[in-house]
Amino acid sequence: MDLVIENTRLNGPANYSHSPDEALISREIAPAACATVPSDCAGWRLDQALARMFPEYSRSRLQGWLREGRIRVDGRVSEIRAKVRGGERLEMDAVPASSQEPAAAPENIALSIVFEDDCLLVLDKPAGLVVHPGNGNWRGTLMNALLHHAPALAAIPRAGIVHRLDKDTSGLLAVAKTLAAQTHLIRQLQARTVERRYLALVHGALGRGGEIDAPIARHPVQRTKMAVAVGGRAALTRYKVRERLGAATLLECRLATGRTHQIRVHMAHLGHPLVGDPVYGPKRVSDPCLADFHRQALHAFRLGLIHPAREETMMWSAPLPQDFSDLLETLGSRAPGLPGENDA
Repeated sequence: MDLVIENTRLNGPANYSHSPDEALISREIAPAACATVPSDCAGWRLDQALARMFPEYSRSRLQGWLREGRIRVDGRVSEIRAKVRGGERLEMDAVPASSQEPAAAPENIALSIVFEDDCLLVLDKPAGLVVHPGNGNWRGTLMNALLHHAPALAAIPRAGIVHRLDKDTSGLLAVAKTLAAQTHLIRQLQARTVERRYLALVHGALGRGGEIDAPIARHPVQRTKMAVAVGGRAALTRYKVRERLGAATLLECRLATGRTHQIRVHMAHLGHPLVGDPVYGPKRVSDPCLADFHRQALHAFRLGLIHPAREETMMWSAPLPQDFSDLLETLGSRAPGLPGENDA
């Protein structure tokens, strides 16, 4: 492919996201990138040609830049579905400073880092730590901590965060340290090749494992909640029984999709909500041990993905936090602090 790129240093825009509810923030102004559409892209849609020419960026990111008018074809803003003939000159502009959202400030918040190199960071998030700033709250979040730990992340959308954990869910979370790594990880998530396993303590006794294939959407009345709903986004959770503990069951859950509150919503839909879940759990709990646990008993204990630069599969595990381990011990668990079970 005959491709000429005059300047390809380009940072993420203020409003790009790979899912509609996730705002991406970039604080660095980058110079424009210019390129010529190769002749073998003739007849392609503009966004398809861009995706081939700039594989380090996802197609949705490029489409967002087209909608914002940041990409011009022969000096003119063009439609995403416009066809190219080859030979057109492309120009991609930086984000004007006036259009950027307020930037999250670096804060010296301790991080439990499991792995880090030049392009990837994996950390064990504690319960109680919010991942992104939101609703006008720009302090005390994981993003603030990341910007302090690695200031260069200010140039990466969302400081490199590619997936979320709820505030009161603990466990493993991946962060990209470059734009190329972020795009690589987002594509893995979209292809459902990232392995995410959770330990979840649920109310009631489950006899065996199974799967829940039920779409999830915003609750029609309580807008801060999600719900299983016809017409929602596809959501699949697989689970197996790890230990039966009287009035509760310890499950290992594997996500095939990553919807908001997915495990919490699916287990409540099954009739076995998570212990301690203030949103989807029962209003009254008779067992005092379970009633006194004041967060959802959910821990992301295993994360597996393809390293963005090495192209090799990597896997990490994180032990249960102390409060979860103590609860299991109180309930009579045989191995209250050890995730175990390395089988696929």
